[in-house]
Amino acid sequence: MGIVSSSRTRRRTSVTVAAAVLGLLAAAGAPALAATDVPVGRNPAQPPAGPLAKAPAGTPAKAPGGNSAQAPAPYGVPLGISRLAEGADRAIAITIDDGPDPTWTPQVLRVLKENDVKATFCMIGTKARAYPDLVREVAAAGHRLCDHSVDHDVTMDHKPVAYQKQQILDAKDMIEKAAPGVAVDYYRAPGGAFTPDSRAIAAASGMRPLGWSVDPKDWSRPGLPAIVAAVENGLPRQPTVLFHDGGGDRSETVAALKEYLPWLTAHGYTFAFPDRITP
Repeated sequence: MGIVSSSRTRRRTSVTVAAAVLGLLAAAGAPALAATDVPVGRNPAQPPAGPLAKAPAGTPAKAPGGNSAQAPAPYGVPLGISRLAEGADRAIAITIDDGPDPTWTPQVLRVLKENDVKATFCMIGTKARAYPDLVREVAAAGHRLCDHSVDHDVTMDHKPVAYQKQQILDAKDMIEKAAPGVAVDYYRAPGGAFTPDSRAIAAASGMRPLGWSVDPKDWSRPGLPAIVAAVENGLPRQPTVLFHDGGGDRSETVAALKEYLPWLTAHGYTFAFPDRITP
């Protein structure tokens, strides 16, 4: 009887603490993590792993090998920025940013299908609202969805907490309305402009903060050889690679994926999603 009572007390304490954290965020209070946190795109060092944030009640859990399950999430979402692919050392996660785009997203989807690759699409909220059919097409093909803010403001880390919250949660809502019933599993800050608060807001909404470990800078159109060289030379363990299907002419990205994905398979890599649960 004493063990049961103690367990119930711990559960009540955890709920009280989680509610207090969310209340502070809503009131634009103190950061949830130390002020030493920096945007992922501006410092290659991995930040210290943060504590877990409880997902709101009713947040769908990720089902192994699928899009989502109906049961509530059995674990909290870590506040730390994920840069690793799920699985073993030679697992690799492909992420696609800044869409959906009516010209380039279908071409990227075609290349992924031809190579039997599942990727994570980090979508801008206003674009998801403008092209809901593409959001549903991405989800129907078995890819995962990621919140990439309402309109890709790369200065978000210098804006008030209330603004960051609006950018994150409104974009999530736009993506969910475009593809009802499909989970939005990650949040990627535009340009890597994370803050402790934005990470806590995302995690409390069931989205893992998502970074990257390989950036071929395809958005700058450096040429196909440069893009391919950046991702073939010295890949780290369980890499998460950044590509783009929006924000301009992405013909070089499509060409690079056509060359790069078969190369990865030939070199023993397996394709996975970014890790959601490792702190």
